[in-house]
Amino acid sequence: MALISAPPSSPLLNASFSCSSTKPTSLSWTASFPKLGISFNSVTSPPTSSSTLNKDNFIQAAWTRRSRGEAAKRPNRKSWKQRTDMYMRPFLLNVFFSKRFIHAKVMHRGTSKVISVATTNSKDLRFSLPSLTDNNACKVIGNLIAERSIEADVYAISYEPKKNERIEGRLGIVIDTIKEHGIIFV
Repeated sequence: MALISAPPSSPLLNASFSCSSTKPTSLSWTASFPKLGISFNSVTSPPTSSSTLNKDNFIQAAWTRRSRGEAAKRPNRKSWKQRTDMYMRPFLLNVFFSKRFIHAKVMHRGTSKVISVATTNSKDLRFSLPSLTDNNACKVIGNLIAERSIEADVYAISYEPKKNERIEGRLGIVIDTIKEHGIIFV
């Protein structure tokens, strides 16, 4: 075992240490440093004047993102309807019309699970229908969506039209056919 020893001229050997413990006279944390000679009672506060207390001189904390007026308005908070709509009307119908095909699906909003799908691009409909985008194809798609939704025990769905979208024409035919087969629109 090797011992490390300090040279004789080291200040560690010349210093005198007392190993006796002195009992503190006070229970405060400053009493545990009696030999340092630091007085904590002489802390002075800077002078305050009315010019330094102006509101303009204060810098807002870094964690505040908005002013009080903006926080009161709560622009990012959703309304009650927006927060609960997903649970009140969980199944949503999505219909898409392209130039060549018609696609429709029913999705669960909370889990994004697809409940039923029908498209005129599928193998069984592509060759059996004379036209893949006419009113007859819309009725077939509505019929398939209704049948597949009932098989999945979904009897009520909702449809949210896009901005400036009217429920008429081919979209109206799809929705009316779904209603005729016993699906309730909420």
